[in-house]
Amino acid sequence: MIGWAITFLVVALIAAILGFGGIAGTAVGIAKIIFFVAIVLFVLSLIFGRRRAL
Repeated sequence: MIGWAITFLVVALIAAILGFGGIAGTAVGIAKIIFFVAIVLFVLSLIFGRRRAL
């Protein structure tokens, strides 16, 4: 999932360099959402994975 966030970030950077501000802003927004969802899922997997092991 982090790979998708990085992909959208690269798309945003390329779009910003080429002057497509709207597309760049949208891609950055999507990348942020995916990044935070990945972080939340990672933390949940740490918590519940540790809980089952005990």
